[in-house]
Amino acid sequence: MGVGVSIFILTLGAILKFAIEPDVFGDAVHMDVIGLIFMIVGGIGIVLSVVLAPRRGRTSDDRLMHRENHPPEI
Repeated sequence: MGVGVSIFILTLGAILKFAIEPDVFGDAVHMDVIGLIFMIVGGIGIVLSVVLAPRRGRTSDDRLMHRENHPPEI
């Protein structure tokens, strides 16, 4: 999950928590609890994306280049 998706989930959770009445769908579904869960998951996703991002950029570029017009010397 990238930073953009995490921010989207965090925003969706904030909307469900603060902008919608908790008992819109009756007593069976608590939108404020679902919003809180989305905000927690979005926050965890942002933290993990930032922590794991430097590892993605570390790739090895040690490749042996062989060109036909310049063969390697022995």
